[in-house]
Parts: sequence; structure tokens; C-alpha cells
Amino acid sequence: MTATKSQYPPSTKTEGLPYYTPANNPGAALNPQEPNTPTLFRPLQIRDVILKNRVAVAPMCMFSCESDPTSPAVGALTDFHVAHLGHFATKGVGLVMIEATAVQATGRISPNDSGLWQEGTDSEQYKGLRRVVNFVHSQGAKIGVQLTHAGRKASITTPWLVEIGSSSRADESVGGWPSDVVAPTGGEEFKWAPGDKKFWAPREINVSEINELIQAFARSAKLAIQAGVDVIEVHAAHGYLLHEFLSPVTNRRNDHYGGSFENRTRIIHEVTTAIRAAIPVGTPLFLRISGSEWLEECPVAAETGSWDLSSSIRLAKLLPQFGVDLVDVSSGGNHKDQRIQPHSNYQVDFAARIRREIRACRQTTLVGAVGLITEAEAARDIVQGADEVFSNDQEPKADVILMARQFLREPGWVFAAAKKLNVPVSITNQFSRGLL
Repeated sequence: MTATKSQYPPSTKTEGLPYYTPANNPGAALNPQEPNTPTLFRPLQIRDVILKNRVAVAPMCMFSCESDPTSPAVGALTDFHVAHLGHFATKGVGLVMIEATAVQATGRISPNDSGLWQEGTDSEQYKGLRRVVNFVHSQGAKIGVQLTHAGRKASITTPWLVEIGSSSRADESVGGWPSDVVAPTGGEEFKWAPGDKKFWAPREINVSEINELIQAFARSAKLAIQAGVDVIEVHAAHGYLLHEFLSPVTNRRNDHYGGSFENRTRIIHEVTTAIRAAIPVGTPLFLRISGSEWLEECPVAAETGSWDLSSSIRLAKLLPQFGVDLVDVSSGGNHKDQRIQPHSNYQVDFAARIRREIRACRQTTLVGAVGLITEAEAARDIVQGADEVFSNDQEPKADVILMARQFLREPGWVFAAAKKLNVPVSITNQFSRGLL
């Protein structure tokens, strides 16, 4: 990785911040159009947003927000999040995704989760989000927020606050909401782990509440855009509420939100359509799904079936109608009996199959790959050639890579990858003495 100071942006104070920092743009290839520059370090335009490279920080729950329901700062991002997320921006990522952010207070996983349900730009939730956005933008990165509802996995205690041998369920004494843990279908049988004391038995969400949930997603998305967020992602994976609707394992409803594939995916259509109507036409909309629940051979799915790769492909082909620009492909999380054997590319292969199928239909929906992506060469190969939308010369597996734990281990991964792949990139002015 090489660069010269003359190739850096002018060291002027970044607008919108109450303190001095130069306007940085680390991680951008200095010669992006050169034939030898891998796709990983080429810009990607999604609607009106241009990512400087194809590397994104996947959402990671930090369980670090105020939990007191009487506090105006409940659910608001804090100085920790400015440091945590802002640091990735200084290290050259193209897109920083904020952790799962609940659209309703009862949609959080734990009382210490991030939320964006308070209306108005004078709320602490808005102010906390705006601070993170402003700093990430000052470092030349784009920022997205993952909007969610935890469903039957809600109202549990922050992991490191659970005493060994005790229940992890959060009750009212610690800011929990056991009577408002909801799922498509309720009852003890539909707990994350029936008989287990780690989760609450959910009650069935009614249609009126579903309608309010849909509007809550739209309101949160609109507020996020007002705070300067560049990308909205809807979380429909990992066994949270929207995923619970998708899967016949957890959705046994007999109304128009249950039963057939069309009914089970209806809520995705309604949520994404409501969000698309609430945000600017130039704003990218992502959808995270579990490519498979890993239940195909499990007894729990023998009678009803499960959400599998063929279901994901079928949904992916509908996304242009929903206004969704990118499908972010993860897996699992909807039943304790899932049989996952993580290995290199174990989820990337799902992304590759989905991308191949939607390209065969001449659709241009982008695909994000995530899961055990750690090495520069592997990341390069996953997206190489993705600029050629319908090319068969080299078949990419995805258009963007998302990494989570690897960035916790190695925040400077983008710089290290650029060096390994021999790509000259711009660097953070303040770090130049250590990186030049």
C-alpha cells in the first residue's frame, strides 16, 4: 500500500462537527479504473450512494445503550458507539452498518439495545444517531442502519450481566417487557427453546399490531434519513420477528400473514414498501435474510417444512417489486435444532447461488456475502468481476462483502488487505506516519 500526501484530500476542517478533524477518505483506491485494481477496491454506486470500496462492517449488537425505560436516553447511541463505529470509518471501510436498531421499545433484544422509536429530531435517540453519522461521514465512509424487531427473542438480559446458572430473561425489574414479547404464533411451544428458561414464551401478535409495526419501520427509516444515514437495512434473518413470519416452523397463522409462501412473505413486502415510500428515491434499501435455517433434515421441519435456500431464491426474485436494492445473505438462528457446520464460504455459497439465480432472470438486485470472510484474497475473489452484471466470463459470488468479528480482531483489515493485494489507497491523515 503506497500513497503520497499530494493525493490526499485537503486537510480542512470537516463541516458539521464541533471540533477539528480533516476531511479524510481512507480506503479509497488511488487508481480505481486501472485494470489491475480488484473489484474489491472499485467504487460501487447503489441508487444515489457511492461506496468507495466493496467492504462493509456488518451490524454487531454491542448491548451498550441506556436501559432505564424512564430515561430520555434509553436506546440512544452513546460515546461508545462513536468510538466503536467511527474507528472502522477511520480504517477505510466503504460502509459502516449500525447494529440492530429496534423500531419499537418492545422490539429490542435486550434493554441495553439500540432503538429509534422516539419521534422528532430533538430526541436523544436522534441526537445519538446523528453524532455517529457525522463522524463516520467525516472519515469518508457511508453509514447504514439495520432496523429490526426481535420478536420471540426479545426481552433478554445483556450477556455479560447474566449470572452463571441464572435465567437470562429480562423482567420489569431490569427494564424488560415479558408480557409484550410477540411472535407470529404464540405459546410455550413457540419459545426459541421450549422449556428453556432463557427466553419468554411469546404471545401472538395481532393484525392491528402488525399494521403498527409496519408503520414503525417506516417512521424509523424516515428519522434515520433525517439524521443523515445513507442506507437502510431491514433485518429479516436470525430468528427475529420478520424471519419468524417467513418460516413455516414459527409461523402457523391461518390469516393472510400465514400459511402460503405469499402470505408468509407479505409482511416483508409491506415493510419494505412502507419504508421505500418514506425515504428518498435515491436511498438504497437492503434486506438481510437467512439463506437457510439449516433445518432441512430436522424433525421440527418434517411436517411443515422450513425456510431454505429455495425459499430465499424465490423471495430474492421478488425484491425488485419491493424496492429492495441488495439482499444481505446470512443464515440460521430460528430454531435450537439447527445443524450448522461453519466453514469457509459456508454462507458465501448461499449468496453465490442466490446471485446466480437472480442474474439468470436478468435482474440486477445486488447481493452481500457474510460469514467467516477473513482473508484478503478470499474477499477479492468473492466480488471479482461483479461490475459486469450479466457476464459469464467470471462468475462473482457477491457484489459486497460484510464482516463483523474480523473487524473486532483486526480493525485495520482494509489497509492490510490493500497492502496484500498491492492496491494503493488513500489513508487517514492522522495515521499517515504509521502507514506510509
